[in-house]
Amino acid sequence: MRLADSLWTEWLIALRFLLDNRMQSLLIIFGIAVGSAVIVFITALITGLQANVIERTLGTQAHIRILPPEEVNRVLPADDGSWSLVLENPRAQRLRSIINWQDIRDVLDEDPQVLAVSPVISGPAIARRGVARASVALLGIDPVRYQQIIPLTDDLIAGQFTVGAGNAVIGKELARDLGLGIGDKLKLDAGEGREAVVDIAGIFELGVRELDARYVYLDLKQTQTLLDLAGGVTVIDTTVGEIFEADRIAKQLARLTGLRAESWMETNGQLLNALSSQSMTTEMIRIFVGISVAFGIASVLAVSVVQRTREIGILRAMGSPRGQILRVFLLQGGLLGLLGSACGGAVGWGLVQVFNLAGPRLFFIPVDPTLVPLAMLVATVTGVLAAAMPARRAARYDPAVAIRYV
Repeated sequence: MRLADSLWTEWLIALRFLLDNRMQSLLIIFGIAVGSAVIVFITALITGLQANVIERTLGTQAHIRILPPEEVNRVLPADDGSWSLVLENPRAQRLRSIINWQDIRDVLDEDPQVLAVSPVISGPAIARRGVARASVALLGIDPVRYQQIIPLTDDLIAGQFTVGAGNAVIGKELARDLGLGIGDKLKLDAGEGREAVVDIAGIFELGVRELDARYVYLDLKQTQTLLDLAGGVTVIDTTVGEIFEADRIAKQLARLTGLRAESWMETNGQLLNALSSQSMTTEMIRIFVGISVAFGIASVLAVSVVQRTREIGILRAMGSPRGQILRVFLLQGGLLGLLGSACGGAVGWGLVQVFNLAGPRLFFIPVDPTLVPLAMLVATVTGVLAAAMPARRAARYDPAVAIRYV
């Protein structure tokens, strides 16, 4: 009971000290609110931006691609006691199938780290319609498996995602370049007399111009015939549960299969560097804002200690222990941090909603439910820590000297 009374008394004294200097308290609360609002909004903005970039990037490619090993030149060793000078040119990589790809597919299906597996055969061709022509990339797929890698039905803007039986699905830019619509016929020429005429069943828009202008999705068997790789596939696409562990998992799959394994992190190195730079910038903003808040609270309470010297002396003369005086000023620091961060968190959350509703709508900013409470907690702890030095100074005052202070 005495402890509760003591805490209540300390709370009232701390609140009274803050209210006696309303303008000073309001200014520091306003400063903390601005800093908290900046932290909440910038954190949510950068998090939303990074999530959007990663979603768009992985929405058009597999997490890990299993490829056949590269063909290399084999140089005969020199005879004993002799030297040989060799001018070696890189060997051209021909279109090759993955050996025993069905067995590898089945092994990957059993791997708990791999969520989806889709064999794909891809190669170049020329698309013709009348006098118009375009260089395209043929992709022969198993529609059911491939949909688990890239949900193309979500990107369709016309028609249906139907491959097989002479049907094809093409990108928006290719359809525009060749003047194609749903039901139109397209001639595909893979060279050496291998040709096919397909009906356009669907048109997609992945949001990447190069892909929308080149990709032509066909049935797996039809593409194998066109590319002269009967029963073969050139790549096995996979997705994994932990996307940021893709590099590690790719190395494991390479050892498991004896093939090349490329992760999305390896092929998008510049993107990851940019995301890391963004995260570092956000952390620096948080640190500088936190330091500013701490110095603001410390300076206000340092002034408050000087202004309250006489009151502190009276409290000490009336029997208040040093610990109670210490807690009064620590409570002031915590209150300033809590009130300022609560206001700033609300403003930051409101700015995010305004951005989502009335902004450019380039992407949606989700707000982590823990973001505002965490900002309030950090600001409150920062306030208490910033108040530590002024509080210790106040607790050390000699009552006899402090009472005579004018």
